Amino acid sequence: MRFSQLKLLFILLLPFFLLAQKRGVAAMRITGKISIDGRLDEPEWASADTASGFVMFEPDNGRPASEDRKTEVRVLYDDEAVYFGAMLYDSPGLIMKEMALRDDFASADHFGVFINGYNDGQQDFRFFVSAAGTQMDCLATAGGEDYSWDAIWHSEVRMVDNGWIVEIKIPYAAVRFSEDAEQFWGINFYRELRRDRQKYTWNPIDRNIGATIVQTGLLTGITNIKPPVRLFLIPYSSYYYSETANKGTDTQLKGGLDVKYGLTDSFTLDAILVPDFGQTAFDNVVLNLGPFEQQFNENRPFFTEGTDIFNKGGLLYTRRIGGRPTGSIATGEDEEIVEVPQAVNLINAVKLSGRTASGLGIGIMNAITEKTYATLRNTVTGQTRQAVAEPLVNYNVTVLDQRFRQNSSVAFVNTNVTRDGSFRDANVSALVYDLNTRANTFNLSGNFKFSHINDLADRNGYSSSVSIGKTSGKYRYSLSSFYVSKDFDINDLGILFQTNYYNIYARGSYRILNPTKNYNTFQLNTGFYSEFQNDTGKMQVGRFEARVNSNTRKNDYLGYGVEVNPFHTYDFYEPRVDGRFLRNPKSVYSFVYFSSNYNRRFALDVQPELWISSDYNRNYYGLLISPRYRFSNRMLVVYSFNYGLDTNNQGWVGFEGDDIIITRRDRTTVTNTLTGRLAVNPRMTFNLTARHYWTYGENLDFLSLMQDGTLAENTTFNENRDFTFNTWNFDLSYTWWFAPGSQLSVLYRNNASTSYNFVNRNYSYNFENLFKNNLNSIFSISIRYFIDYNTAKNWI
Repeated sequence: MRFSQLKLLFILLLPFFLLAQKRGVAAMRITGKISIDGRLDEPEWASADTASGFVMFEPDNGRPASEDRKTEVRVLYDDEAVYFGAMLYDSPGLIMKEMALRDDFASADHFGVFINGYNDGQQDFRFFVSAAGTQMDCLATAGGEDYSWDAIWHSEVRMVDNGWIVEIKIPYAAVRFSEDAEQFWGINFYRELRRDRQKYTWNPIDRNIGATIVQTGLLTGITNIKPPVRLFLIPYSSYYYSETANKGTDTQLKGGLDVKYGLTDSFTLDAILVPDFGQTAFDNVVLNLGPFEQQFNENRPFFTEGTDIFNKGGLLYTRRIGGRPTGSIATGEDEEIVEVPQAVNLINAVKLSGRTASGLGIGIMNAITEKTYATLRNTVTGQTRQAVAEPLVNYNVTVLDQRFRQNSSVAFVNTNVTRDGSFRDANVSALVYDLNTRANTFNLSGNFKFSHINDLADRNGYSSSVSIGKTSGKYRYSLSSFYVSKDFDINDLGILFQTNYYNIYARGSYRILNPTKNYNTFQLNTGFYSEFQNDTGKMQVGRFEARVNSNTRKNDYLGYGVEVNPFHTYDFYEPRVDGRFLRNPKSVYSFVYFSSNYNRRFALDVQPELWISSDYNRNYYGLLISPRYRFSNRMLVVYSFNYGLDTNNQGWVGFEGDDIIITRRDRTTVTNTLTGRLAVNPRMTFNLTARHYWTYGENLDFLSLMQDGTLAENTTFNENRDFTFNTWNFDLSYTWWFAPGSQLSVLYRNNASTSYNFVNRNYSYNFENLFKNNLNSIFSISIRYFIDYNTAKNWI
């Protein structure tokens, strides 16, 4: 074979050799001080081992970085921390560096360090720094990345003539590792060139394999270090001044303490005493006319940070803790309910989580809420009294999650809700398994869950699921099935909408692993989903679906899809009566989604959607338009307009004797949202969020629901069920991270809502009337100060 042919063969096979190997780099012990200033001018940096030869992760998986985009990383350590110095070669004028609040990647280049102190492929501690100096950090597992986790570490960046420099100091208290004299850490380094949406890693990652967290390199050379005492105290104080439409003005001063304590090198105890969640993001409330409650995002830091283990099995919906009172309030003769608190106060909460060297993850969460009263009034005498709306409640979650072979796990999960007195108690348990072949090519997963409700009469229920599929390569597929019994109930600490059904879901997908002429990424997903009610065998859902997600060579995102429902299906929930059902028409749903490259100053998101049914004039038309403009690397504004029109929508409105009354109505919904960000520097930002939600509906006619699920004309039901509903939320905040882990937050918030039993199509009237004698405002200041025991002991 000629030399030129051998050379060509080597070039062709080089990416595969790179993807197959596991790289190593050695850390060098130092005795002198390292100044985190982004200069790398200490002599120790020049003597350290170098990690180089980065390989593209996406879009062109396996392609070595070019010489003008090479990256060099060196690692130092001492008794306090591990240090990383990176030189990222590039043209300075092309480096993107938009400033943003912590954990927001924005439109900027990034460098990242992935650390696994046990080198077991189970959990990474990931630290990122943008070219603007913004820090991002997360806990990464096979289930994804959790950016609610925040560690205390130090970084600095500096622009130079041939690229940019990153210098990072990660104290040992920020990561987890064993007490062995010689350390072997899983390690990887990451770099993103934002302008081209190219992502590189030092240790190559094969995208053909579903699992990426196990594809790390090895950090050696660290010896004779000891895990520090991980005791962190976060005292806080908050001041609130509020003006409400009904209660006038009020002031509150709150104080409390969060505690984080490392019980061992791998287990952490978190506790909140006298919690304060007054500055969490507002909920996007909608007018909910359906049979199920609206599900809200969890915005309270304690219940979002480091909770990946507690989400095993899908039994936990933390908004139940401190949510609305759940007790039924019995009124006496001539009594009416005057006031019911909108939320129950949380007294305290603790969680213990970690993983042993053998791969056993343990998570325990406990929370207690206080007894809450409603106010009742006698309409004849005028006297008022208190009635228990929610007793003292204890919420508990326990998880045992055994991982093995670095890519599989079996977990036991239990949730328990115990209410004081004669109120309802609940206990739910689950066995969850996720099994992968050694080569991460096939997966078998599923669960079995059992619920026990102790109420007026005990009820037991169960559910079970199983799924098998191919998880690697261009072509992937899976087949799954799910069964839920009628009395299965997790809603005391979880959230579940439907029961008493089984389903079958077959899926297949095709994707490209390397760019083509037109696409950087392209993925086609197809499937058939069917769902049947247990008692009658009637089909609740039956659809064929196909969706495409793609990223063009210009890094514009394009997605489109279609769902075909060729069968009449039956809704067993809309009638609000057990055993009754409403027949749904055949239908077709389609959408297109376009998102232009956010690297451009002006970008645009557009999504039209259309649902057409076999019923005459029963359709849905939707449109999302969201332009965004980046005025500079410090200022960004995003506007979103969302429009929806439901014509001849069918829904329950009430009862007339034994008749179930269904209406046909035209409903229009318009949502306007404006968000903005002004960054003074990477640690100080102003943020704006404003949302106006407006919906109105006109009932066209009322119908009686027949036993076979069809509708018949009703001429006697004449109640007015027209509606117009508005909500308004406005948040303007200032955030300053004035010290590592320490934050000053100032928030001005107002909100309002209006509701009418008539249709008003005048937008300006609806918007203006929101603020007439209906506006609630809150101004608050909160200070949180981070205290590390290892530093504080020196004060003493």
